[in-house]
Amino acid sequence: MALMATARTELRRFLSRTLRPGFIGSDFNGYTRPPAPRFRLNFASSSSAAAVVSQREPMGFESVGLKEYLDYRRSLYGEITHKAVLVDAAGTLLAPSQPMAQIYREIGEKYGVQYSEAEILNRYRRAYAQPWGKSRLRYVNDGRPFWQYIVSSSTGCSDSEYFEEVYNYYTSNKAWHLCDPEAEKVFQALRKAGVKLAVVSNFDTRLRPLLRALNCEHWFDAVAVSAEVEAEKPNPTIFVKACELLGIKPEEAVHVGDDRRNDVWGARDAGCDAWLWGSDVHSFKQVAERIGVKV
Repeated sequence: MALMATARTELRRFLSRTLRPGFIGSDFNGYTRPPAPRFRLNFASSSSAAAVVSQREPMGFESVGLKEYLDYRRSLYGEITHKAVLVDAAGTLLAPSQPMAQIYREIGEKYGVQYSEAEILNRYRRAYAQPWGKSRLRYVNDGRPFWQYIVSSSTGCSDSEYFEEVYNYYTSNKAWHLCDPEAEKVFQALRKAGVKLAVVSNFDTRLRPLLRALNCEHWFDAVAVSAEVEAEKPNPTIFVKACELLGIKPEEAVHVGDDRRNDVWGARDAGCDAWLWGSDVHSFKQVAERIGVKV
């Protein structure tokens, strides 16, 4: 056991040296996010980490580490390992129903937009990657100034009627769908088991009406929106606020999101557990079962 504990300590030190923020990760709050760099740990390429895993944990870090970690949490909290699940909105709970560039082009045709979808997407990515100098936050209140900049930069069209049509489209349920069709059933099971739920999202104030339009706002005990909290992921403040709204400690919650920097690192900086959607977990049923709730 002492040898295994030493292995875990060495592995944590390795991860803390290598997994440092080094790229821009951003939510696509109402539109399509530019692809953020993704990477997986390749222990075979690191002799020090490979030595730790192969010599001291022959079953492999992922299988042994996860089981031991969940056993450890059960020793603290009981069979249900977390008292709350925090969920990212865009990209985890919700996804755009159509590609952003397609919508920008289709709506923009009557306003004289001539760029192709590929051109719109490239211009969007460049605009989104630029620092937003008018405020320390991108999404202030309804986010209109920021999104006006993004839409005009992406399409070359500054027509106010065009912007309003695009903006309002992304507040409607026709623009979005649920990523996981079993979400409602799983969230009902979690709440029945006493697990609290919250949405934690970099979004403007359209998020609440959007959740209502999709008939899923009532699934959650709290909603922490960056435009209301005045802190954007990966700032740990928004995660701490979500936990305060739920009446729990950060270490009692797990956050699930699709952005390594914003969701995983941000949540862990706040003291929460965190799992990467599409990598650590692929469905909300898997989230529930991992924390000890059968669906």
